Amino acid sequence: MQNYIISSKQNLFMLILTMLLFTPPSTSSANEVTYYNFPAIEGGTISTEQWAGKPYLVVNTASQCAFTKQYADLQRLYDKYRNEGFGLIAVPSDDFRQELGSDAEIKDFCELNYDIDMPMTSSLSVKGPDAHPFFKAMSDQADYIPEWNFYKILIGVNGRAIGSWGSTTKPMAGKITKVIEAELAKSH
Repeated sequence: MQNYIISSKQNLFMLILTMLLFTPPSTSSANEVTYYNFPAIEGGTISTEQWAGKPYLVVNTASQCAFTKQYADLQRLYDKYRNEGFGLIAVPSDDFRQELGSDAEIKDFCELNYDIDMPMTSSLSVKGPDAHPFFKAMSDQADYIPEWNFYKILIGVNGRAIGSWGSTTKPMAGKITKVIEAELAKSH
């Protein structure tokens, strides 16, 4: 009886050892996609989950900046690719002290001056300890930290940040549109 127990323990040990040695490590946590919710400027929520498997661009914006005219190109970019599933989120922020005082003022300014219909959030912080979780994650994972208004972060079809561009890079620049087109091609 005792030999049988030892033998069973040895078999169990060998089974566990075999499983440990020949089972590939789990990569589910590495492949897990994090979705973010943003408060929408008109109320409700903007969830990045709506673009699962598609690229989307997140841009911190400001209404009183030298780069504010980029709103027109952001809308053109969104219009050009949205029917293919591309997403874009404009994130007004007063972190650089160039945003209007209220969400209502921001919304009115953008609609009146740029005819914006792309998703836009309430005014949020994009850097430092009060930054929205998306921007905290981009800072931690990819060292993408907005240095000024109109900093652009592109999330690829895999749900990971694949590029960022500063304020001086216009939204319709080839270096952005080529990456978006390549990502959209992967998503079909």
